[in-house]
This record gives sequence, C-alpha cells and structure tokens, in this order.
Amino acid sequence: MDAFKEEIGRTLEPLTGIGAARIADLLEVPPEPVMGDLAFPCYILASSWKQAPAAIAQRLGEQLSGQRGTYWEKASAKGSYLNFFLDPVAMAREVLQQVYSQGDCYGGSRLGEGKTVVIDFSAPNIAKPFGIGHLRSTVIGHALYLIFQALGYRCVGINHLGDWGTQFGKLIVAFRRWGEEEQLQSDPIGYLYRLYVRFHQEAETDGALEEEARAWFSRLEQGDREAEKIWRRFKELSLGDYQRIYQRLGVEFDYVQGESFYNDRIEDVLRLVQERNLAVESDGALIIDLEKHGLPPCLLRKKDGATLYITRDLAAAIYRYEQFKFDRMLYVVGSEQTLHFQQLFKVLELLGFEWAKNCVHVPFGLIRFKDGRMSTRAGKMVLLEEVLERAESLALKIIEEKNPSLPDKPAVAAAVAVGAIRFGDLSNDRIKDIEFDWDKVLDFSGETAAYIQYAHTRICSILRKAGETPEAPEEECLHRLNSEEEKTLLKVLAAMPEKVRASAESYRPSILARYLVDVAREFNRFYHNCPVLGSDPLLQKARLLLVGATRQVIANGLGLLGIAAPREM
Repeated sequence: MDAFKEEIGRTLEPLTGIGAARIADLLEVPPEPVMGDLAFPCYILASSWKQAPAAIAQRLGEQLSGQRGTYWEKASAKGSYLNFFLDPVAMAREVLQQVYSQGDCYGGSRLGEGKTVVIDFSAPNIAKPFGIGHLRSTVIGHALYLIFQALGYRCVGINHLGDWGTQFGKLIVAFRRWGEEEQLQSDPIGYLYRLYVRFHQEAETDGALEEEARAWFSRLEQGDREAEKIWRRFKELSLGDYQRIYQRLGVEFDYVQGESFYNDRIEDVLRLVQERNLAVESDGALIIDLEKHGLPPCLLRKKDGATLYITRDLAAAIYRYEQFKFDRMLYVVGSEQTLHFQQLFKVLELLGFEWAKNCVHVPFGLIRFKDGRMSTRAGKMVLLEEVLERAESLALKIIEEKNPSLPDKPAVAAAVAVGAIRFGDLSNDRIKDIEFDWDKVLDFSGETAAYIQYAHTRICSILRKAGETPEAPEEECLHRLNSEEEKTLLKVLAAMPEKVRASAESYRPSILARYLVDVAREFNRFYHNCPVLGSDPLLQKARLLLVGATRQVIANGLGLLGIAAPREM
C-alpha cells in the first residue's frame, strides 16, 4: 500500500498543510469496501481549521471532484472521512509487479540496513526438561529474528542458558548420593530432573542437604575440578537434548552462551558499580538503592559472596554491546520478569551507558492447556517434545483420512504439527495468557496454520493443473481483475510489507499471523466465486497471476513465522 498512500499524501499536502509522509501514516482502511479503499480522518484538522470534521471532508471532496491520480480514481466525503477509491488496473499492476519482482523477498525491505538487533530468547535451564513453558520465548523470539532479518537488520540470536546457580549444587549432591550412571546415559534430562525432585523431597527431613548443596556450589564457583567436571557433563547432556527439540522446531541460534559465560566479567561489573558510587552494603550484601526511581533495591551480591542473575545480566549486556554495537537488544522473557528488567535497564542507565535506552523487554503471558490430559513422566511439567509428538500423531491421522495417497506423509505431518504449535502461539497477542486447544490448532477450516497451509497447497494444485507458472504481470490481462473478490484479494496482498513492519515495530508477530489468516480467507472467497481454470484465456491468465502472487505471499509470511508451506497436504 505504500505507493498508494504516498500518492494520496502528495495530493492532500497542499490542501491540508500537513506533510505527505504524515498523511500517509494517518490513512486508514474503511470498515466497508463500498466506502472506499483508503480514508483520511478529517478530525485531525478540526482544531486548526475550526470546522467540524464532516465539513472539512466535504470541502476537500469538492476540491478533488473530477480529479484522479495514478493509483486512485476518485475521492468522496463520507462523514468525518475523505475516502479514496483506488484504480483497479493500477492497483493490480503495482501489487503484482511488486510480488513477482521481489519474489521470496516480498514483504521485507532495507529499512534496517546497517543496523544490528540482538535478540535474547528461549533460555531454558539446563539439566531440566524442555517444557511447554519454554515454547513462547522460543517461537516469539525466533519469529522476531526472522522478521527483523527480512527488514534488512543484522540479527544476532542468543540462547542465554540458565546454567549457573545454587540448583547445580543440589544436582551435584543428588547425583553423588543417588545417581546411577546407566539411567543418566539412557535418559539424561528426565533422570536429572527426577534427582532434582528427590533432593527437595529428601531435604524436607534432612536439613543438612541444603548446606551440602551450598558448599558444592561454592566449590563450583571457586573452580573446583570435580564440581566443574560434573557440572560440565550435565550441561553437555542438556544441550544435546535441547538441540534435538530446536531442530524439530526449525530454530537456530547464532550464539549459545549461558550465565556461566560471564562469570569472569562479574568482578569488573561490581568494580564499575562501586566506582560510580551506586552500591551500598546492607547486612553484608551489596545492593543498589533504586527507591527514588520507583523500584525496590537491586541485590547484586549476597552476604555469602554469591552473585545473582541480575549481576550476570549486567555483565552480559555490557559484553554484548562491546561485541555487537547493537542498535537494539530485545529480551524475549515472560511478563513475570518485568521488575527484573526494569531494574536491569535502570542500573545500566545509572552506570552511564547511553545504549541502555535501546534495551527492550518483550514480555509474554503464560500458556495453559484446555484440559489436564497432557500428563508426562516429569510429573506436572508438560514436556514440549511430548506436545510435538502428539501434534504429529494427530496431523498424520488427519492426513490419512483426507489424503491417504500423499507422498511422504510423515514429513508433511511433521510440518503441519510444528506449524500448528508455532501458529497456535504466534497468532495470539503475546502479552495475553493463551489456552492451548488441540481441537483448534489442527482445524483445517479454522484460523490456524493448517488453514493457511491448506490454502497454499490448493493454489499449488491449481498451478499444477494449469501447467504453467506465472512469472510477471502482463498489461493486456490486468483489466480483467475487476470483481469485488479479486480487488479485495489484491488489496490484502498489498498490505503485507506494512504488516511485517508493524510486527517488528510492536514486537508482535501476531500481527503478521492474523494477516495470513486474512489472506487465506480472502483467497478462499475468491476461489469459490471466481473460477480460475476454464475461463477465457486472458481472464485465466490474469487469475493465475493473482493466485500465484497469493501463493508467494502465504509462503513468505509463513516463512517469517518459522512455518513450512507444503505444496501438498
């Protein structure tokens, strides 16, 4: 829509005194197609013109009466808005040329060229199962990575593993007391988790266990060889287990750096804090008083000398800026950590780092299941791998029923399953808690990934039957795309670059996800009312161009959400 909006902006600039770019930003899509394609809200001028918005709209409409532009064919007043009707042939030409010339890159831009975005996402705790609770950070962070990358940014994806803390003293004690090598080899993460649970159960009656665990973690912090050997083994086993899940989800990272990576930078951070006279001692602990900034004290070091998560986060932030000179750093972490990041960013600001203002917490709500049937061998924890396996099983069952002759059914089922799980998360506003409902996520007729993927496969089938692949729009057939369904589908396709930008600006992949539902819905409406094959040659060619462009938009959009676009389902 950019070219259309820019022209309307230039048209209205001399009439309103508002800059063309500002007008382009203000344009809205009317609620009903009969009202027009783009609308300028005249209440913006009410105070400066000292007139009612409806009167302003009427006045502007009269000034533009009988005029037309390259992309718009008429303008008329409706209430408080000046509505513009786009020229269908010019719109078809512009949209189809853009899609076909840009191909796999359509929807992206060079907006972020020369800029770097660091994205901290996923961040599971090692030696614990990869639960469904890690899904949101993983898929939201990965989608943002892909979206910013499509906008020309250099993206740096970091998996900040939880690989340090007193829980490792507990695990070392548990393994030394009750561990069995054979079980560790056969099911490392599940077994370590069960040992961790047992430690807490035993500690309820044996108070000496907690003290023993603190002693072992202290030895680990001091570089004790035996403690470090056990800890490293737990970490390597965890990483191998997690990598299998990341591969199934299609997620990759540029760096996997746990909290421990920053241990040798902690003293520099504490020294800097003290040089800036920010820290004070309180009952033997080192804190930063943030009361005058409306925040509780920030604890940097306990009285026993142990540092905390925020201390390592400070070291990590400083290191990342030194390494990457980022223009923005995103922390994709649950909303329950909001206070932590408020303190982190404020301390960075107080330390004098100007780039602290470019650090952003991207919070999200919890994920819940509609029923309690997802029991796992890890007690109350819902394992992500079990969710993936169940989704694949359900997808394969649906494929067997609907298309039993489909080649490579397991691979297609895996793509549908991952798409269902990712889209089931990404299509919801990230800040809200979401309810995971199996009946919805694999619904081929609902607002799901399967619904969008099926629209893509339907288009691929049309193109196969036509025996041709559209390559570029031809002027002679564009005037045939004049039905309401065709014009609406073209307008929806035109909106993709705007939706990608909006997803990045608000850190909400849900904008792009919901947009793809609209694309699939409008394609299906077009498909049921506008036969593609068997119409006259020029009309068939025009409609093939349109469905080919729709396929490209769906494939590109799903790709930016980390979801496959199968050609058969």
